[in-house]
Amino acid sequence: MVRSTIIVRASDALPLAASVDDEQTEQALQEHKTQAKVIFRRLSPNVEPRCSIESGQYTLHYLISDNVCFLTIAEKSYPRKLAFSYLDELSKEFASTYGAKVDTVRKPYAFVGFDTFMSKTARLYQDTRTANAAASGLDRLNDDLQDVTRIMTKNMEELLWRGDSLDRMSHLSTSLRSESEKYRKAAKNINFQAMLRQYAPIGAVALFVFIILLWRFW
Repeated sequence: MVRSTIIVRASDALPLAASVDDEQTEQALQEHKTQAKVIFRRLSPNVEPRCSIESGQYTLHYLISDNVCFLTIAEKSYPRKLAFSYLDELSKEFASTYGAKVDTVRKPYAFVGFDTFMSKTARLYQDTRTANAAASGLDRLNDDLQDVTRIMTKNMEELLWRGDSLDRMSHLSTSLRSESEKYRKAAKNINFQAMLRQYAPIGAVALFVFIILLWRFW
């Protein structure tokens, strides 16, 4: 289930709003909220707009829309489709209510009043059966949310200890395609050179005979 939610401005990680968590939840998620801050600091215009980052028994799902990052910490067993449906609902309501003010605020948690909508929506998504029915009834799952296999998944340990950046994640598939194309061209060139080495002597002899015959019968 959805345990906690944080909303920040993507360009500078300024906190805009957050769910009001009880003391027990705050203690249980202390480490993961620290990890969320690491993610916020590594945001850039090139990162994946939707990503799931696994960390122990929880998964941190984030969605970036209009310079705002919506991140929720959910139990690892909670369906990704529902997690991103929840974040999608938050992003639409937040854009409608505060969108024009996002780039101008200077103090943290300027939109703390958004907690009311977050709490109401989070309760709707606590039970997966209720959430599935709501999402289906409201028809708010678009193609991107339906195909959760296209949402990148990362491991928090890799992100923290191997120094992988979120930028690196977004460029990984592009780099792989580029390398694949490079090797394909190299293979074609090698095959062409091998064909030349195989047939060049035959071609040279044929050309020589042709020239002799041409000179003789001219």
